[in-house]
Amino acid sequence: MTKKTILFTFAALSISFAAMSQARVGIKGGWNLSNITIDNAGNTKDSRSLSGFNVGAIVDVPLVPKLLSFQPGVFYTTKGSKIEAGNKSSSITNPYTKYTVNPSYIEVPLNFIAKLPIGNNASLFAGIGPYFAFGVAGQQKYDAIIGGISASSATDIKWDNDTPLNGGDPNTAYDKFKRFDWGGNVQIGAELSNFLVAVQYGIGFAKIRSGQDNSADEKNKNRVFSVSIGYLFGGR
Repeated sequence: MTKKTILFTFAALSISFAAMSQARVGIKGGWNLSNITIDNAGNTKDSRSLSGFNVGAIVDVPLVPKLLSFQPGVFYTTKGSKIEAGNKSSSITNPYTKYTVNPSYIEVPLNFIAKLPIGNNASLFAGIGPYFAFGVAGQQKYDAIIGGISASSATDIKWDNDTPLNGGDPNTAYDKFKRFDWGGNVQIGAELSNFLVAVQYGIGFAKIRSGQDNSADEKNKNRVFSVSIGYLFGGR
């Protein structure tokens, strides 16, 4: 190893340790408005949006102090959508049905955050980065009102075992969900002292239904709009 290589390596390690020493750990949570695409072009219908939540922890690692940070996190987040047809108040002539699916994931976002200082203790920011998620819970619910008679049922979501570490699951089916999801996030927000307010949009790249992969079976992918607040512990 040459002296120049040693110096560059030492400098890189020094910068990494300096960044980690200034890292701040935080908590963050908020409201989700999720949906699932209905065609291969990525379109959704607003009427199918479903309310949910997200909660978790983040680490803010400065790459360029007060200007650029790497911000990984771990979140519990809900996704899904709903489909409604008919009319509750006139179910005799127009039967009402509602189907809701709300899968829950452990999600790991890896965002890069660019900051614009607007004061001593305040900044605006914008971020982008990938996310990786693992399905852990959720339900599929059916509600119906036909001829004035109500009926409902709920079943736990069935997950297949087709993950990046196991691609040979023989028990896939269209009524199951793929356990692994991945995509990208874009966000904007503001940081005031140690408080954060952010608006984010998550775009899923992987189909969520299990079964055979083909061009006609790729339409259902996650979409999530979220509004979150958070707090970073430690100094700026």
